Amino acid sequence: MKLKLKETPEQIELIKAMGSKNATASREASEAFAAFLGPVIQEVIQTAGTANMIYSDAPFNEDDNPSYPLDLYYNENDGYITVWSQHLAGGLPTSQVEGVAEMKIATYRLDSAVSWLKRYARRSRLDVVSKAIERMATEVLIKQERNAWAVILRALAEASTNVQSTGSAVATKHIVKSATDGKLVLGDMSDLMTRLKRINESFSGHTPVAPWSNGLTDLYVSPEVKGQIRAFAWNPLNTSGNGAAGSGANKYNQTLPDNVREEIYRNAGMQSIFGVNIHEMVELGAGRKYNTLFNSFTSGNDVPGHNGGDWQSSDEIIVGLDNSRGSFIRPVAREHESGGTFTALPDDQFNAYGSRVEKVGFYGFLEEGRICIDSRAIAGIVI
Repeated sequence: MKLKLKETPEQIELIKAMGSKNATASREASEAFAAFLGPVIQEVIQTAGTANMIYSDAPFNEDDNPSYPLDLYYNENDGYITVWSQHLAGGLPTSQVEGVAEMKIATYRLDSAVSWLKRYARRSRLDVVSKAIERMATEVLIKQERNAWAVILRALAEASTNVQSTGSAVATKHIVKSATDGKLVLGDMSDLMTRLKRINESFSGHTPVAPWSNGLTDLYVSPEVKGQIRAFAWNPLNTSGNGAAGSGANKYNQTLPDNVREEIYRNAGMQSIFGVNIHEMVELGAGRKYNTLFNSFTSGNDVPGHNGGDWQSSDEIIVGLDNSRGSFIRPVAREHESGGTFTALPDDQFNAYGSRVEKVGFYGFLEEGRICIDSRAIAGIVI
């Protein structure tokens, strides 16, 4: 991300005042700048991260204990459900069994602190101040993303739903395996969409009311998988399988019409397939950050894979979501005075030592939580 302060006369004078040798003047200017800083960083972290496309905010007053009514999501005769959440920042997400009632949500503080020499402020070095603000926003954003995706990936690894089959319910994993190791084709996506439809049957085993679920809406893939999708534009027909259409991998022969291939070529890659949005993430891919994180959650969860039938660290996960369900919730504390969710304050440690330090700094934080209420909103493909 890149932030740049506007060089207005008011902005320049405020920065200069923060570098004043007069402690009172410097303090007052720092408090005024902190009031400006909070909303700016709040706006940045709300738009820059990938998790913000998945989670819905549920604001609460900063002195309250957030909760959520689970009976809005489930039929009461189910008795209990499983919710994935974190109890502290950076901790292991837990699957917590809850009754169909008001669920209390654990939240945690994410914070950062930055400082710079007062001489930069006295010289009106807005570039230095901008970089410091960037650093604060980036640190909070990185912590947010890690915590948010930990909940998503833990829920995906453990998710299993009872699906009606020949008169009895069968535990069905939310993850399907691609027909060919290391390769994604259209048939794999079709299989995932079918799996989600089966998982999303009503509690009575019937077709749910249409607004309840739209099925697969978003797919999060690695750059390598996105490269395979771009290759749809120039691959010759019927080469994704091994011969004529039949069983096994052969049933996934893909024959794209020329107009679709032209569209992929013109747009440098397909942005959606079958109405499903494709999102490219560098954190995904074999050996990458989120793939490794998912690998740590697979133990004992019967996740399918290509080597021996079970997940191996060499496998790659593609994450699919049904964002129409609103199952991923981010409770976030809201300030009483400003109504904002990110708080920025002057760093008192530099005021305490006065001219001996010759620095000005700021401390910023927000309080939030991350929970997955309904695992039927998440599915995946192992390639």
